[in-house]
Parts: sequence; C-alpha cells; structure tokens
Amino acid sequence: MQDEQDIPVESLVEEFLGARAVQKPSQHTLLAYRRDLTAVLRIIAEPLDVSIEDVTLGHLSPRSLRSAFAAFAAGRAPASVYRAWSTWNSFYGFLVVDGVVAGNPMPAVGKPRVSVPSPKPLRGEDTPEQLLEAVSRADERQRDPWPERDVVVLALALCAGLRLSELLALRTGSVVGRPGERRVEVAGKGGRPRSVPIEPELDAVVARYVESRQVRFGRVRPDDALLVDRRGEPLRRGGLQYLVQSCFRRAGVSDRVPRGAQLHALRHTFATRLAEDGANASEIMRLLGHASLTTSQGYIEVTAAQQRAAVRANRTNRALGTLH
Repeated sequence: MQDEQDIPVESLVEEFLGARAVQKPSQHTLLAYRRDLTAVLRIIAEPLDVSIEDVTLGHLSPRSLRSAFAAFAAGRAPASVYRAWSTWNSFYGFLVVDGVVAGNPMPAVGKPRVSVPSPKPLRGEDTPEQLLEAVSRADERQRDPWPERDVVVLALALCAGLRLSELLALRTGSVVGRPGERRVEVAGKGGRPRSVPIEPELDAVVARYVESRQVRFGRVRPDDALLVDRRGEPLRRGGLQYLVQSCFRRAGVSDRVPRGAQLHALRHTFATRLAEDGANASEIMRLLGHASLTTSQGYIEVTAAQQRAAVRANRTNRALGTLH
C-alpha cells in the first residue's frame, strides 16, 4: 500500500477539483482554485529541484507552506493571497474528511487581513431612473437596437440584485410563481441557490423581453438561456459587460459609475436602496446571497454615512458655526 507521504499532491488536487465540480461552481471559480493550488505547489517544487508533478504530501509541512505563501504574497494584493489561503484551507479540509491526512496545517500559515470592500452604488439620486428611461428608447445609432433586452438586463440587476454570473445562468423558466407571488430562482455564488421576490413591474419587463425575443427568433423553451445576443446566442461574460457599458454611455451616466464596478454598481445600488428604505442586514444578506452578514452590514453603514453627509450639508448647521 502506498505511504500517504508519497502520494503526489497533484493527483489529490484533481480529486479535490472533481469533488468541487459536483457542487456546480462557475468555471471561473474552478479555474481560480486550480490556479491558486498550482502556483503555491510550483513555489514549493522550486527549491526541491523537482517538477510540480513530483511534489508529494511528504514535501508539505507548516514550514514549507509558510515559506511558499511568503513568496506567493510578494507583489500580490492581500485579497489574492487571502483567496489562495482559503483555497488551500478548503483543500486540506477535503483531505482531512477523506482521511488522507490527520490534520490541517493551514492555521499555522499566516493570512493577510482583508477589509470588506465598501459598496459602490451608482452616484446620483435619480441615476437608476435616468438610466432605465434612456435605455428603454430605441437608439437609432445602433445597428440593431433591442431596448427590451437591454432594459431587462439593467432591471434584473437594479431590482433583483443579480450578479453577472447569476444573470448569465438564468433560464427563461427561472421566473416562477403565481401572479402577485412571482420570484426569480437564482443559481448563486458558490452553488448556493436563492429565490428573489420580484414585483409586477419587473415581471412585466421580463415578459416584454421574452415576447420581443419570440418575434426575433421564434419559440423560446423554459430551459433556454434567458439572455441572448442579437444573433440569438446565449450572452457570454464579455458580451454582457460590454452591453452594460454601452447602456451607461447611451444614458450619459458613465461618469456616475464607480471605477471598476460596472454591472456590480447596479447590484450595489439595489442593496443600498434596500438599506435606505429600512431593510435590515439579515434581509439584505438573504436577497443578495451573501455568505457573511458582515458584507450586508456594510450597506447599512454606508447609508448612515450618507445621512450624516446630508445633515452636514444643511445650511443652518453652517450658520451655527459662525455664532460666537
């Protein structure tokens, strides 16, 4: 029987990725797992003067992992190092459960502190309404305008808080329920499903889009991808990102989109408005599919900061400062 210390780590990585694939994460997530595991293994292999295929469990120890992560962290953002640490922690958790190793050495490997990023909603009180109004009108400058499709993309992000990957995963049968109780079934991050209630107005926007699609391409089946391009093919990541950027340009609001946010700014706008209208962190967590309540709490705190800024702008407060 093969000693566990002689087991090639690369074969265990394949088993780990196979087990994760059953949970149906996005292809992007699986690639990130592989990239993080392989990068650290490559660093471990280098001083041993062996190929990555020859690294075995016997080569892995708290000391070698600490050294490898120190080298891995050089020139990388803390968030990237934290993600790699989490991947290795999950990998070792898998090995412990399968009885391949007795314990997880990752707690002995330092990880950077990563602050929760601040929400980045669209700037401007009426920007979402202005955006939807502008995009709902056919733009004759476009070669093949399709306002119904463009509006449904924006509306699902602004009024249901969907991520880019979640939008791409939607089927035409994802909107379900009786009138007045309609909801969209979402394949969330990390394979976590959730159900988001939708109001009649958003339901009508989806229905108009599906009708316009039937006119263009014929019958639509419930298991077809909901969002398609102008040739009737399922939208892909780059195409959806370009579509959203194009909508911002056509509406003249590109300068109100936080840098690096793009479609995520629409999701953040949804969450921020929920907080402004009184939703608590637990409700926001469920609607957005957050894994941590801390992330959802950030929207409440941003709202409080916005309220403080509004009070500070009051001219009477400034007048008080002139009194002696």
